[in-house]
Amino acid sequence: MLEIYFKTVRDLEFKRIPEFRTGSWIYIKEATLDDLSKIVAITGLDIADIRDSLDKYELPRIEHIGESIVFFVRHPGEVELGLYTETLTMIVTNNAVVAISPHRSEIVEQLIASNTTLGTTQKAKLILHILLKITQDYTNSIKRVRHSILEPRKGQIVDSNVIIALMRNEEILNQYLTALVPMRNLLESMAAGRYVNLYEKDIGLLDDLMIAIRQSEDVCRVNIKSIRSLRDSYQIIFTNDVNRTIKLLTALTVIVTIPTIVASIYGMNVALPFQNKPYAFLFVLGVTLVLTIVAILLFLRKRWL
Repeated sequence: MLEIYFKTVRDLEFKRIPEFRTGSWIYIKEATLDDLSKIVAITGLDIADIRDSLDKYELPRIEHIGESIVFFVRHPGEVELGLYTETLTMIVTNNAVVAISPHRSEIVEQLIASNTTLGTTQKAKLILHILLKITQDYTNSIKRVRHSILEPRKGQIVDSNVIIALMRNEEILNQYLTALVPMRNLLESMAAGRYVNLYEKDIGLLDDLMIAIRQSEDVCRVNIKSIRSLRDSYQIIFTNDVNRTIKLLTALTVIVTIPTIVASIYGMNVALPFQNKPYAFLFVLGVTLVLTIVAILLFLRKRWL
């Protein structure tokens, strides 16, 4: 679905317009090949140059195609099971800015709905503010993951659900890190001035973005290490619990075996001691009870019970 917006720096909100005009911002959500064909007609790019914008696994990078610049980035968002980042493609041409998402990009839609001093004609500043929103979204998402990692330490019983949650959080952070590192390279390329001409204020914003990206990378790596450490600790706990259970079952098996052996011996159809005595049953029962008590005391001393 193709939407066209226009806004001057004096306007309070982005205005949706029916037809393309120079200085517009084109947003394509749930993009298809038909939508890309319309963008090709507007920008003059080849459809092969922007086909990767439909790839949900595309990695962040920047490309200079003719007089246009194409930014491939990723931002947090669970678009399907096991995929925790979304593809977003931004194209800067001489007459427009284009944002393409194979899904619905909350980052772009929040910016469109907000009141900002940005204008659609300020192409470099608009791109930087979208990147700023993405960076902030990564920061907030990493904080939420960090909070969920710390929860099991607050007295929660460690079970398989906790381990599954840790594995899911580790996968989320790994996917974030996979997207953040190429994004930092993208920002460094922009800072070198090889792609976009920036004003002094824009350069300051770009520097802040690179610092924020590096901090997010560091926090991701620290949290991944914490998850691995927790997982190793939980594995030791589970192993100890299993060992204690095996010891208990072994002790109970030995204790139950003692009366079973005695009963089996005196259940044989052969001549046995005390079989003609009137108190033979009580005697055998007493011996069995004494042996069982001795075994229980021994296992208690060994702390197997």
